[in-house]
Amino acid sequence: MSNAHENENLVLIDEEGNEIEFGFVGSIESEGNEYVVLSPIEGEDMDEIIIFKVEKEDDEEFLVEIEDDEEWEKVADLWDEVSEETETE
Repeated sequence: MSNAHENENLVLIDEEGNEIEFGFVGSIESEGNEYVVLSPIEGEDMDEIIIFKVEKEDDEEFLVEIEDDEEWEKVADLWDEVSEETETE
């Protein structure tokens, strides 16, 4: 996903069929994969982030859940490092 998505909100549907609006927080790359970081716009989880893997198929991009725990931990740790560096600048 390019930086063109920075000012866009995304609406995702949870397991129960509820629509949840997310704001684009950032993107990172790890081991040749691209990930986007989103945060809910409203609700009690506003301080939480959600990280999705970007997969491309036929020139279209899809956000998919990271199902591998080890991959999730690695990407979450990388995001923590990147966001800490940004905060100290």
